[in-house]
Amino acid sequence: MPAPGTIVSMDPRMDQLLLDQAGVVSRRQTIARGLAPHDVARRLRRNEWAAVHPGVYVNHTGPLTWLQRAWSGVLFSWPAALSHESALRAAEGPGKRRDDALIHVAVGVNRSLVAPEGVRIHRMRGLDDRVLWNLGPPRVRYEDAAVDVATEVATDFQALGLLAEACQSRRTTALRIAQSITARPRVARRDWMISVLRDVADGSCSVLEHGYLIKVERAHGLCRPKRQAPATSSDGTIYRDVEYAGGLVVELDGRLFHDSAAHRDRDFDRDLDAAVDGRNTVRLSWGQVFDRPCWTAGRISRLLQARGWRGAPRPCGPECRLRV
Repeated sequence: MPAPGTIVSMDPRMDQLLLDQAGVVSRRQTIARGLAPHDVARRLRRNEWAAVHPGVYVNHTGPLTWLQRAWSGVLFSWPAALSHESALRAAEGPGKRRDDALIHVAVGVNRSLVAPEGVRIHRMRGLDDRVLWNLGPPRVRYEDAAVDVATEVATDFQALGLLAEACQSRRTTALRIAQSITARPRVARRDWMISVLRDVADGSCSVLEHGYLIKVERAHGLCRPKRQAPATSSDGTIYRDVEYAGGLVVELDGRLFHDSAAHRDRDFDRDLDAAVDGRNTVRLSWGQVFDRPCWTAGRISRLLQARGWRGAPRPCGPECRLRV
């Protein structure tokens, strides 16, 4: 069904193209299909079409849908493709991601364009290899778009959250995102993100364990624990990530997204086994280590002091947010 206010063309040269492009067309496309400038002018004068950007038209005079704004940005910038948040929104569909007012469009690195209102243009190297040109509108590959967004946020933890969201969508995997980053020589947080994603793909948490050691434990002067200490559980021999004297166990959960019920159930079994042995287990995730390490160190120190540690944590610097 056409959008409210749409005037349906009876010109077979244009009908299919308008249908394929959500009612949006460019001047270049009208010329290629045999329309003269006065044909376009007549449609605009009769309010059959309306100008969206210079040289880009829509076949109605009402408000534009998100898809029509996306097509308009791509056709104005052609050859171009949706990128960043707009590529993710196009892949996920309505309801999964908010319809931002700004349309992100990728063009070749040597292009010179002035973006119209509501469009942000990104110049990219190797654009042809990163775009799914057969889709409507064309868009940067999902994992590439996720990386583009993750590299522009302020903190490592925000970047991690965006990558986790991409993995949760089931449209890509941690390994495919890591491969996308590896192919780019210049990416913010490149080595760190590759290490995290490979950890997730391998089912390990070495990056998280190292982050806990450096950002939480050493930075705040906590006592030294045993690492990967063997223990007997209902599943046989297991290795606890961090075990302090006094029976405090810290398990570092490196999963980026929700795991299966069976995996969570095994974690609860491990924690219950530790409690039977007189130990208490605390599970820490990425945010507690990389986003809130000072806060986490304060809480761990209180648990250690309650179990006999006579030391005290120290601030990691002048802006430390240690709370004891």
